[in-house]
Amino acid sequence: MTQRPKTLSELFEEARHKLLTPPPINLDWAKCDPAVWCELERLDLSKLGDVFGVYVIWHGGENSKWVRVGQGKIGERLAAHRADPQIIVYRQFTLYVSWAPAAPDAADGIEAFLARQCNPLVGDRFPDVTPIPVNVPA
Repeated sequence: MTQRPKTLSELFEEARHKLLTPPPINLDWAKCDPAVWCELERLDLSKLGDVFGVYVIWHGGENSKWVRVGQGKIGERLAAHRADPQIIVYRQFTLYVSWAPAAPDAADGIEAFLARQCNPLVGDRFPDVTPIPVNVPA
């Protein structure tokens, strides 16, 4: 089946989207060891100090899924999530976490992007702002 050629309007819209979409910000996602992601329940939160940024929590297993994304003072937020029944229900699959420092004025946009990109199992209110593209932990 042959694809129809794009209209001038479609080509213009694609070009406009490329011009208006900033390149992704390359975040430096934290690991507990250069080759090992941190386990949420084993992580020593006292070592995080007052680091502000964005974070992602996911569970392992055969069908690994994103559990939560967020922003704020990382240690405080992760401590709260350790006690959240909606999150710890996934501990049977091992909960992993990573975070990256982010400027407070960009955190809402990054969180919005991560929420759309990851579609986490927990969380229903995310910032209603223009998403700021970033890399996700890989």
